[in-house]
Amino acid sequence: MAEQAANVRDVFERHMPERLRTKPDLVTKINAVYQFNISGPTGGQWSVDCTPGGQVSAGTAASPRCTVACSDSDFLAIVNGKLNAQMAFMMGKLKIQGDMGLALKLAQLLG
Repeated sequence: MAEQAANVRDVFERHMPERLRTKPDLVTKINAVYQFNISGPTGGQWSVDCTPGGQVSAGTAASPRCTVACSDSDFLAIVNGKLNAQMAFMMGKLKIQGDMGLALKLAQLLG
């Protein structure tokens, strides 16, 4: 992201909706729903709907195709470019369930 995210809520309330709005071709290409489960004191649960007209919602998605779990500090480090997502995954700091191909497309959405 060009501008650093201040906290996890900032990512999902400001940065992610802006990405969905400015990258409609990518949203159409992904065409799936992600679930983010972020642990820690500033964490929470959010769903990111990357289907046409995509949106971000607090809470859990009914049937996500990819679920991402991470601590709040590690998630912010990944989003702000201070921690490589693939390294975080290999170190067990980032857990993915579901479609791994969709997980790889997240970098395009977050970057």
